Amino acid sequence: MFVDQIKVNARAGKGGDGSVHFHRGKFRPKGGPDGGDGGNGGSVVLLVDNSTNSLRTFFYNPKLLANDGEKGRGNQCSGSSSPDVVYKVPCGTVISRIIEEEDPETGEIIERYEHVADLTTLHQTFVLCKGGRGGKGNVHFKTSTHQTPREFTPGTDGEEGRFHFELRSIADAGFVGFPNAGKSTLLASLSAARPKIANYPFTTLQPMIGIVHFGPNRRGTLADIPGLIEGAHANIGLGHDFLRHIMRCRELLFVVDTGGTEGRDPVADLETVRKEVSLYSAELAKRPWCIIANKMDVEGAAEHLANLKSRFKRVKILPISAQSGLGMDKLRAHLDKQIGQDMEHAFAPVE
Repeated sequence: MFVDQIKVNARAGKGGDGSVHFHRGKFRPKGGPDGGDGGNGGSVVLLVDNSTNSLRTFFYNPKLLANDGEKGRGNQCSGSSSPDVVYKVPCGTVISRIIEEEDPETGEIIERYEHVADLTTLHQTFVLCKGGRGGKGNVHFKTSTHQTPREFTPGTDGEEGRFHFELRSIADAGFVGFPNAGKSTLLASLSAARPKIANYPFTTLQPMIGIVHFGPNRRGTLADIPGLIEGAHANIGLGHDFLRHIMRCRELLFVVDTGGTEGRDPVADLETVRKEVSLYSAELAKRPWCIIANKMDVEGAAEHLANLKSRFKRVKILPISAQSGLGMDKLRAHLDKQIGQDMEHAFAPVE
């Protein structure tokens, strides 16, 4: 099961209370104060890890909890601090705090999201909820005129809250288009990714990421998101769930079925998908883009290609067939120029 957004409850551990204690020994029946400090509570920490590409773990365990620190003890012994609890998240996870507010008109409780963090770097850590501090024992309150203090400070509460985790895939370029346009076949042809491929719409139900190698030391990352339909910007057909995964892409690759194998007009398809992207995010629509005219090996594709060139005169069009390999060398050269990077450099996603 693929999960790309989830709500969780998180609570860090409370700090242990300081101790009120007096030393009692064989030769010191009325010794001075020696209450130790409380230990610190554990923090809830998120770690970006490449062993996971989904938020599925939090679907089964939406409560992120850390333990409390121990209370202080006598003989100036501090209580043990609780270790931090680390939860792994995939690269590209966006964290928001959920704030509940009352609607002034209806009186209903509504949720507002406040951005907290964007985790985009491998091995990056983020303290979601910080553990409470341990309290001071009575040994700290001893003075020359106050030799039997009974004061202490309690441990502070750990931070807590409700959070929304949202996964936005990280890729240099993303394939966008109608269902069954051949995006999955194209990703499989360019990279080692093996998405499910079949001759029916919505074969791809979750984003797929593939790495394309342009040479011994150059590569780029490609994302194949599920096919869009008209109304995707309004979340029809799970449009928002799909569109969020191209928000980080440097370039958008609009894949069209140039052969018109399902009786649709490639020009109309492209206009529709471009409109949906623009309505979803004006900033996203301004990104560099090109047209991948797929299925050029199908009868009638040449006529559709001419119509595309006539309608989109200033846009780069790459005629290909992902199935037969036609035009794939030119596509690779284009991708190398646009998104190819040396392997020693980290991929910096678009903010």
